[in-house]
Amino acid sequence: MAVMLTLVAIVEYPAGAEAAGQRYEDTVLALLDRHGGRLERRLRGTDGRTEVHVITFDDRAGYESFLVDPERTDLRAALGTAAPNTRVIEVHEV
Repeated sequence: MAVMLTLVAIVEYPAGAEAAGQRYEDTVLALLDRHGGRLERRLRGTDGRTEVHVITFDDRAGYESFLVDPERTDLRAALGTAAPNTRVIEVHEV
């Protein structure tokens, strides 16, 4: 039986690359559905350089396939040093 996976992603944009980073996030978050993922919440820090995403996947395999999605990896590579720095934390309800 597959177990739903819930993640919190803390996304930080390099200074001067906020607009490019936000466009990247807009694009890759739209890819979640093809991997059984859903964006539950998207919050932007008042500094404009940080976002917090709450994302669920139907199972871990969906998350793993999202990470290696060729469209996602190509977009990230194209951004180079302007790519966001992301920390992902697996979470559960308490």
